[in-house]
Amino acid sequence: MTENTPKRPLVCALVYDGLCLFEFGIAAEVFGLPRPEFEAWYDFKTVAVDDGPCRAFGGLSLMSDHGLEALEEASLIIVPGWRGADEPVPRPLVEALQRAHGRGVRLASICSGVFVLAAAGLLEGRQATTHWRYATKLQDRYPSLRVDADVLYIDEGGVLTSAGSASGLDLCLHIVRQDFGVKVANEVAKRLVLPAHREGGQAQYIPRPMPRERGGQIAKLLDRVRLRLNEDWGVDRMADEAGLSSRTLLRRFVEATGESPKAWILSERLARARELLESSDIGLDDLTLACGIGAPETLRHHFRKRFGTSPMQYRARFRPRV
Repeated sequence: MTENTPKRPLVCALVYDGLCLFEFGIAAEVFGLPRPEFEAWYDFKTVAVDDGPCRAFGGLSLMSDHGLEALEEASLIIVPGWRGADEPVPRPLVEALQRAHGRGVRLASICSGVFVLAAAGLLEGRQATTHWRYATKLQDRYPSLRVDADVLYIDEGGVLTSAGSASGLDLCLHIVRQDFGVKVANEVAKRLVLPAHREGGQAQYIPRPMPRERGGQIAKLLDRVRLRLNEDWGVDRMADEAGLSSRTLLRRFVEATGESPKAWILSERLARARELLESSDIGLDDLTLACGIGAPETLRHHFRKRFGTSPMQYRARFRPRV
């Protein structure tokens, strides 16, 4: 590394006695795995909360080369679950997290890790999420929090929280998108064999069973629409493309996606708009044409309604930091 080489952000993932291995594995896979295909990436350290070997589920014991002092250099600290919602958080960990937060270090929790951030007083007055089974307990114990049990993750700026285990992947990819941009995040997602992005406000679970047929007419139709979002896609055209009647198309579309064709297409167009805002300097006139949204005023309306911000504010926030 030369003087002109940017400093690599240091991600520290906590390990502790009673470690949640899956949640820790998420952090290690996303941030710790070497990725020579990128010019810049993270440094990664495993930081022990407790002295001695950390016992994990499944009869494993782990040793870390780093203690809480390593958090002094962190850019991001991941709390991958906690040993129990009713288990106390050690005072040295609380103080280390408070100091880190005071320095502007980002703190992120996966699943029950939110109880650690809450115990450190870092979520007071903030919105937060956790696995739906812990939501009531979290709200009762910390009434100043605004607990939302219906989302995958919440980004409050310096403090980020995610729901159940797998949603930690969505949160970590969200952080990668912030730091390195949409193209890099998409490549990481592809390597993980995951969808490129799931919106944080998406429901934690789908109340209806997923369709058995993963291919077929609707899946092929969705692929065609995604490739030509700038075109007009009415129900009649979509039905013709799928070789179905309009009535059957509507029924099967909802079964496959959980949304009406109109709602699904709008979500896809907004997702495409976000990608362009993050990865290019294209103006709003050309961007709306590329996405099929129509006019900048329409884009601003839907962006504000869906994401609570304007397209330009979104671009300023989510262009790569590194």
